[in-house]
Amino acid sequence: MTVRPAYHALSAHHGKVGGALLRDLFAEDPRRGERFAAEAAGLYLDYSKQRVTGETLRLLAALARECGLNERIEAMFRGERINLTEGRAVLHVALRAPREARIVVDGRDVVPDVHATLDRMARFAAAVRDGAWRGHTGKPVRAVVNLGIGGSDLGPAMAYDALRHYATRDIGFRFVSNVDGTDLAEAVRDLDPETTLFVVSSKTFTTVETLTNARTARAWLVGRLRDDAAVGRHFVAVSTNAAEVEKFGIDTENMFGFWDWVGGRYSMDSAIGLSTMIAIGPEAFRAMLGGFHAMDEHFRSAPFERNLPALHALLCVWNANFLGAHSLAVLPYDQYLRRFPAYLQQLSMESNGKRVTRGGAEVGHETAQILWGEPGTNGQHSFFQLLHQGTRLVPCDFLGFCTSLNPLPEHHDLLMANLFAQGEALAFGKGEAEVRAEGVGEALVPHKTFPGNRPSNTILAEKLTPAVLGSLVAFYEHSVFTQGVIWDVNSFDQYGVELGKVLATRIHAELRAESEPRLAHDSSTNALIRRYRNRIF
Repeated sequence: MTVRPAYHALSAHHGKVGGALLRDLFAEDPRRGERFAAEAAGLYLDYSKQRVTGETLRLLAALARECGLNERIEAMFRGERINLTEGRAVLHVALRAPREARIVVDGRDVVPDVHATLDRMARFAAAVRDGAWRGHTGKPVRAVVNLGIGGSDLGPAMAYDALRHYATRDIGFRFVSNVDGTDLAEAVRDLDPETTLFVVSSKTFTTVETLTNARTARAWLVGRLRDDAAVGRHFVAVSTNAAEVEKFGIDTENMFGFWDWVGGRYSMDSAIGLSTMIAIGPEAFRAMLGGFHAMDEHFRSAPFERNLPALHALLCVWNANFLGAHSLAVLPYDQYLRRFPAYLQQLSMESNGKRVTRGGAEVGHETAQILWGEPGTNGQHSFFQLLHQGTRLVPCDFLGFCTSLNPLPEHHDLLMANLFAQGEALAFGKGEAEVRAEGVGEALVPHKTFPGNRPSNTILAEKLTPAVLGSLVAFYEHSVFTQGVIWDVNSFDQYGVELGKVLATRIHAELRAESEPRLAHDSSTNALIRRYRNRIF
């Protein structure tokens, strides 16, 4: 990135406008709020409160072109192996392609396979929802427990919460990911094994945390129903490892697969979304896929200057690499999206939290921002103090919906008033003169002054529907991809999670050894292991 002519132009440009005040930018352009906005696929993006000018955007778009973004977008949609380190295509866009589309990987059109899986999922989901699928003792399913971790948990859990308004209320849904036994124990504590269905989501069916939870869930079920054959009616698998699935006791007819060109954090619209489909039904699930596809088509075709995911990504690059903002707060003003920031954490930080380029050289610039957030208005009574008056610059994404799914009197107008007010307050603040004009004593003036000039985006949609959720997720997926292209990192591997897993396997054996093991870790880790083994307190 830093060797590109557009980057040097941006550096020079930053020297001229880096200290610009949003107050001045809005005063110079009375129509800025309308002009610095774009709309597509059911989303409206207002980026007028970013510290940019038209020239900033022109130079950022030039940087994207110089980094080959157009070519990389087309390579992804064509199914080329852009995940270089793992030699894989990156084709989550195929998961929501319409039946008539054609996407070829290694000489095979993958779209028919995608829809065949979706059709199988739909038949199974319908059978569970209408009671045709019965448990071992003949009772219908009344609880679904998704066992997964990472993308096999964060996506389905987020989607269920986000779309709970559309979900059946005849069946309860729970999501277990943590290997901490408390997670599973609390999930099943009040469940009836005769009416509980477990969805084990693990592509390889070897993921340690998921399989540990699955084996414990199996023991819980068999221990109460007293028949190993019960497993076949109470467990289904989302996996590609038929041998291990069958060994576990699951009929492979009840195994739903996906492909190596689907990354875990991009898989919520694959078979990993089986629990989501059971919850909201096949029709709503397909509507969600339609929202994904609408944003895919927009991203692929729109010029960067009006391309929502590209604009968002370019603004993130500007904030991170030129304004020195090391984090991004995502603040959904909708309780249904309470898990959305956690979902985006994996999407962004696992994708772009890299220190070497695609070619293996050490990067010479910042990469992924730290992403975090909470629903409004809760966050306003938690960490907004830092956003408004702290010493760190934290750009914000505000997410809101014009129509509430639960229109209680006064609530939604008050919620949206807070959303709009926070963006305004962050942008324009309150100067010392304004504080004094309110009659505030001089000693309190510094404490009640708001510097403002804190950048934010506001993303609005009419209502949180399955289609809008799909569009919103795809918006962030493609933004993350664009940022990775500009930073020249591979957004589709995650080797950074492996070292800890390897060490944990070794330490696990040492913790369970019958005799005192010979430890060869550092002195701190050795002491901690000994204290744990001997319960020294």
